[in-house]
Amino acid sequence: MIDHTYFHSIHFREPGGILFKIATVPPGLIYAPDAPSVVIRVKEFASTAAQLTIKPAHMKTTRLEAFSDGVLAIIITIMVLELKVPHATELAALKPMFPVLLSYVLSFIYLGIYWNNHHHLFQAAEEVSGGILWANLHLLFWLSLFPFTTGWMGENHLAPTPTAVYGFVLLMAAIAYYILQRAIIAKEGRNSLLASAVGSDWKGKLSPVLYLVAIPLAFVNSWIASGLYVLGALLWLIPDPRIERKLEEREE
Repeated sequence: MIDHTYFHSIHFREPGGILFKIATVPPGLIYAPDAPSVVIRVKEFASTAAQLTIKPAHMKTTRLEAFSDGVLAIIITIMVLELKVPHATELAALKPMFPVLLSYVLSFIYLGIYWNNHHHLFQAAEEVSGGILWANLHLLFWLSLFPFTTGWMGENHLAPTPTAVYGFVLLMAAIAYYILQRAIIAKEGRNSLLASAVGSDWKGKLSPVLYLVAIPLAFVNSWIASGLYVLGALLWLIPDPRIERKLEEREE
C-alpha cells in the first residue's frame, strides 16, 4: 500500500511478470470547487492512466537453448556409449570396428554442425513463440535418431538399407532445421537480422538435394551414398559467418 497525497494505491506483480496498479480516489474529490489544483491533478492522472497498456512478458530464448544443448549432449553421449570396446590389445582388433568408427565420426560432425548453427540461429533471435518451441522439438526428434541410424549403418558395414535410412534421417533433420529457421523469421519479421543474414541460403537448399540423391543411390553403391553424406558435412564444416557478421554490424 502506497499513501499518496490525494489517493492510495496498491502495486503487485503476477507470476507472468505483469505489474498491476490499483488506485483509489476519495469520493467527491474531483468535484471539489475549492480545490481546482486537485481537479487538474486528478484529470492528468486519469489521462495518463488511459494511455497505459499492459504488455505481456515475452518468452526469451534462454530455456530453449539450454534444453537443446542438454539434448544434444545426451545424443552424443549415447552414440559414444554404443561403441564396443575390443577385448584384444592389438591395433588389428580395431579393423572390424572401422565402419562403426567412421559412422560415429560422421554423425559427431553432423551434430556439431547442427549445434553450431543452432547457437547462431538463436543469437539472432530476440524471443520465441509456441510455434518456434514445437519446431525446435521437431528438429531434436530427428537428431535424437542419430545414435540408432549411426549404429545400424556402422554395425552392418554400410549395408544398403541402413545407409539409406541414415540418409533419410539426415534429410528430415535438414527439413526440420529449415522449418525452425522459417518459424523464427516469421516471428521476427522479414526485415529482421536473421532474415537478412540467411539470404538465399544456398547451402541450406543444396544439402537436402544431396541427401535425396544419396538415399536411392545407397541401394546401388552404399560407398558413393556415404560419400555424398560426407560432402554434405563438408559444406557446413566451415563455420557460416553470415549471422556473426550481421550481429557485429548491429553492435556497431
